[in-house]
Amino acid sequence: MSRLFEEIDYQVTEIGAISLRRRRILSLDTDVWEVLLGEEHLMSSLFTASEIALAKLGLAALGEAPPEGWDVVVGGLGLGYTAGAVLEDARVARLEVIEFLQPVIDWHEERLVPLDPPLADEGRCSLIQGDFFALAASPEGFGVPKDAILIDIDHTPDWLLDQRSGSFYSEEGLRQLAGHLKPGGVMGLWSDALADEAFIARMKTVFAEAWSEAVTFHNPLQDKPFTQTVYLARK
Repeated sequence: MSRLFEEIDYQVTEIGAISLRRRRILSLDTDVWEVLLGEEHLMSSLFTASEIALAKLGLAALGEAPPEGWDVVVGGLGLGYTAGAVLEDARVARLEVIEFLQPVIDWHEERLVPLDPPLADEGRCSLIQGDFFALAASPEGFGVPKDAILIDIDHTPDWLLDQRSGSFYSEEGLRQLAGHLKPGGVMGLWSDALADEAFIARMKTVFAEAWSEAVTFHNPLQDKPFTQTVYLARK
């Protein structure tokens, strides 16, 4: 029988202490891995539907893949479920995952997270320590224009992990990101809330198309449905 609680790693970073823990939920007879920033829950292996949907909806919005395959960026690594879902699509030729916190990358390289197969074993995938928002705002961006840029970092466009990302969600910030997409390229953004029509309207001032998709799943801890959002925009 597994132990009821284990703190797998704890590291102090410039934006706070980040920890990876595993706990046994007896009522569900399952182990759950969780990522916390201080006391703030960032991700749980129990709730992954919307992170996976971010990848699937983002790629579905691209249409037909070119012969050389898609070149994709994911902003935010977490437990890796968005990146893993991107790699399930054989049309993806290259995936770069930009993660600000080196300990999170270390967890994947050391196989401390439950994702299977591990991202570190996938030749198409690179885990890169960097500031996604700074790259998005820079002229160089991510090196070359991308087919899709999928972001799962902040809780919502106005509930931020760190105030440095606030300008990203402005019209100018979105315009800078759009400049790093190929024509017809797609931005996808995860949100832990219902759709914000004002934010969709802001996306529409920058992109040719913008919309949201609700992702509803069953929360077994509360025994009721819960809805999160994936925002999508096409250049």
